[in-house]
Amino acid sequence: MSLRSSAWYAGQDRNAYIHRAWMRRGTPDDAFTGRPQIAIANTASDLTPCNSHLNEVAESVRQGVWAAGGVPLNLPVVSLGETNMRPTAMLWRNMAAMATEEMLRANPIDGVVLLGGCDKTIPSLLMAAASVDLPAVVVPGGPMLNGTFRGVPLGCGTDVWRLSEEVRAGTLPAAAFLESESSMIRSRGHCNTMGTASTMGLLAEALGMTLPGTAGLPAADSRLLARAHETGRLAVELVGAGRRPSEVLTAGSFRNAIVALAAIGGSTNAVVHLLAIAGRLGVPLTLDDFDRIGADVPLLVNLQPAGQFLMEDLHRAGGLAAVLDQVADLLDPDAVTVTGRPLVEHLAGAAIWDPDVIYTRDAPLQKQAGIAVLRGNLAPDGAIIKPAAASEHLLVHRGRAVVFDSVEELHARIDDPALDVDADSVLVLRGCGPRGYPGMPEVANLPLPEKLLRAGVRDMVRVCDGRMSGTAYGTVVLHVAPEAAVGGPLAKVRTGDWITLDVTRRRLDVDVPDAELAARAPSPGLTAALARPYRGWEQLYVSTVTGADTGADLDFLVGASGHDGVRESY
Repeated sequence: MSLRSSAWYAGQDRNAYIHRAWMRRGTPDDAFTGRPQIAIANTASDLTPCNSHLNEVAESVRQGVWAAGGVPLNLPVVSLGETNMRPTAMLWRNMAAMATEEMLRANPIDGVVLLGGCDKTIPSLLMAAASVDLPAVVVPGGPMLNGTFRGVPLGCGTDVWRLSEEVRAGTLPAAAFLESESSMIRSRGHCNTMGTASTMGLLAEALGMTLPGTAGLPAADSRLLARAHETGRLAVELVGAGRRPSEVLTAGSFRNAIVALAAIGGSTNAVVHLLAIAGRLGVPLTLDDFDRIGADVPLLVNLQPAGQFLMEDLHRAGGLAAVLDQVADLLDPDAVTVTGRPLVEHLAGAAIWDPDVIYTRDAPLQKQAGIAVLRGNLAPDGAIIKPAAASEHLLVHRGRAVVFDSVEELHARIDDPALDVDADSVLVLRGCGPRGYPGMPEVANLPLPEKLLRAGVRDMVRVCDGRMSGTAYGTVVLHVAPEAAVGGPLAKVRTGDWITLDVTRRRLDVDVPDAELAARAPSPGLTAALARPYRGWEQLYVSTVTGADTGADLDFLVGASGHDGVRESY
C-alpha cells in the first residue's frame, strides 16, 4: 500500500528524521512504516454547544483507527456554533471549509474522519473533503433527546419560534415562555427537529459519506460510540482501497440526497450546502435540479417543523433507511457509499416500526413535498420555498408589499400600530443575501406584526434574499437571487407594489412594468444599510462570494484541487 504520508516519514535524510522525531512522543516505532495516518477533523467546541460532546466521539474513532492498524491524529478544526455567532455562522462556512482543506493538504495525512453536528460544520467538512479528495468518512454528532415542558414535547428551535410568537400575540405569559427554556435542551447533541443539523447529518448518509445506519442516532445513545469505533476502522480500510470522496460524491449521490431531502421534509439550507459541495467536485448540480428531482417526492417523515414528532422518534421508528426504502425506486441504483456498495443495497431489511412517525409511500403525509424553485421578474436567478412548511392557502397569493430595507428597520417597525399592513400583505425583507448582510443570515421567516398576531393571524407570505432556520416554518420565499445587494430586482420593490406568488406555476413576480422596474433606483434606506466598512475575512468574503443560486461559495474555491503539489518545508 502506497501511503501519502510516506512522503514525510520514509527515508533516512534529515527531513524524514525531523518529521518522525517530532511526532514520536510515545507512538510505537512502526507508526511511521506502513500504517495509514488518519486525521480526526474534530469540530468540538464549548462555544458550539451542539458539538461539545464530539471529543468523546473522537476517542471512539481513535480506538477504531488503532484497532484497524492505523494511527489516529486529533485535528481540531474551525467550529461554527449556530446559536451564538454574530452576525451569522454562514459567514464563516467557507472559511471553515478552506481552513480544513488546507490543514489536510499540508499535513502527513492519508485519510480523515469528519466529526460534525451543528448546522455549518458538516457542510464545511464535506466541502473540504471534496476539495482535497483524500479518503474521508463522516460521523454526525447526532440529535439531542426529546425534551418536554408541561407534558408536551418541545421541538428545539421550532418551539422557540412558535412560543415567542404566542407571547407577542398575548396568548402565552412571558413567564411561561421563559420557564420552558430550561426544558428545551435535554441532552448533548444538535437540534432534535428536522432543522439544518439533522438534515445535513441525514443527507451525509444519503450522499454515501457515512457508515450506513449512523446518521440520526441520538447523541446520547451509546450506539453512536460503537458506530464511531466502526467508522475509525472503516477509515483505515478506505485508505487501503483508495476510495475517495470523488468516487462517492457523484451526480447519482446528489440525486439521492435531493430525494431524501424531500422525503424527510428537510431544511431549505440544504440547497446552498449541496450546491457548494457539488461545486467543489465539479458535479453539474443546479438549482433547478432540486425541483426537477424532488418536487414530486412525497413527505414521509412526520417531524417538526413540517409535522409532529422529533429526531429521537425518527430513529426508533426505523430511521433514514426505512424512509429511503419507501422511495428506493427514485434513488440512483449505482451511487455507492464509503463501504464501496451502493446505497440501495444497504436498505435491505429496512422496516417502519412506527407508522405515525414514518408514513408509507402510498399514504404519505404530503404527496409533493420537495423544494419548489421559483422564477419571475422578482427572482430571475431563482428563489425557493418549502411547501411542506407553508400554509396551503397562501401558495397562490397576491398582496401588497410592505418593505423593510434591513433587519434593524424590520425590528423597529414591525410592531408599530400605525404600520399599514393586513393579513394579505406580503412582507419583504432585503439586504440579507450573501454579500448584503454579509453572510446570508436566517432572518427570512420574518416575525408577523403584533397587531395581526393578536387578531389570530399565524402566517403571511414573506419574501427575502436571506435564509431561514431549518427549524422554522411558514410561507416563506427565500434565497431570492440576484440578491438586493448586487442590484437584484428585490432592491427596487416599493411598499405598495403588488407581488404575486404562484407556487403551482413556480412564479414570483412584482406587478411593475419591466421598463419602470429597470429605471428605478434602489431605495436610499437599502443603500445606507449596505454602506459599511469591511476588513479581514469579511472583505475577502464580500468581494468573492457567489450567489445563493450557486451555493454561496467563494468563486476561487469552486472546483477541487486535490492533495498533491505540497512542497517540502525544509
